[in-house]
Amino acid sequence: MNIDRKLRLTAAFVGAATRKDLAAAFRRVNPTTAFDVDRADKWLQGRSTPRQFSVYEDWIKMLELPKQADWIVDCDLDSFVGQICEHHGRDRQQLERRAMAFGKPQQPGQDDRGATIVGRYACYSHSWSPYFRGQFIRGTLVIEQEHGPQRLTATYIEHLPTMRLQLKGHVTVTRRSVYIHVGGPSDDTHFFFALFPFSPPGSVLGGYLAGTTVLGPESQPSATRVVLVRLKQADMQSNAGDGYLDPALTIPQDLARFDIDLAQPDVADLQLRRFLTRASDAGADQIATDDFQPLVEMFDREWLGR
Repeated sequence: MNIDRKLRLTAAFVGAATRKDLAAAFRRVNPTTAFDVDRADKWLQGRSTPRQFSVYEDWIKMLELPKQADWIVDCDLDSFVGQICEHHGRDRQQLERRAMAFGKPQQPGQDDRGATIVGRYACYSHSWSPYFRGQFIRGTLVIEQEHGPQRLTATYIEHLPTMRLQLKGHVTVTRRSVYIHVGGPSDDTHFFFALFPFSPPGSVLGGYLAGTTVLGPESQPSATRVVLVRLKQADMQSNAGDGYLDPALTIPQDLARFDIDLAQPDVADLQLRRFLTRASDAGADQIATDDFQPLVEMFDREWLGR
């Protein structure tokens, strides 16, 4: 039956980091679901299984599989994870890795297998400057451990036409997100990153970058979607410079300078542009997990293949 392991795989599939997240996913398919957070603790420990069949009915709806609800109970574990990955085009090893990490305590910025968020990232976002409207800008973000594993710091760098912008601050890693605030009390400029949760191997981060314009006639509160691509060779970016990309240059072409050669650069360019393009709904710009997942799978495959 393996209900505990199937629940963990389901949590990994829907992007849940806690029992409450998993319960919320059940409520999205059925607001009156019988899935209960407290009882789920015993289910996840393998001490009992859901007695109400409606839980399995909600479960199969959440998985969006062309199966009957009792298939969840009857199928073996290999068939269960195989059907999810085949039907939804998910990477099996990645799904199983995330399932293993579900509900386990972690060091800040580190998963249970030792994968860490520490590293150097090429950051791509939309220009805030009115002088470079419509162009992408590449910056550098370096995440380091200082004074022990409990303290993560970040340094963000941009080479602008008029100056070299360098801001330092703190990184906060939770199961639900990654927050980065750079810019100290003496800095005129402050940037804030709100990103999707870190997941191993940590090839890419994505979310929002907010702050104020630096290069322009006036200071304007601004926000953009941002993609942070991790570099395996940390010293490769040192001589590349950061700044506004030539409009004729795609992000995959720019990444190739850092030995990141994506298998399908045209498809990668389309996915990156789609993610970085703001889609407003009723005044709020919120990025769905499903919008970020294709980037994670694409960069994870490239990272693991190098």
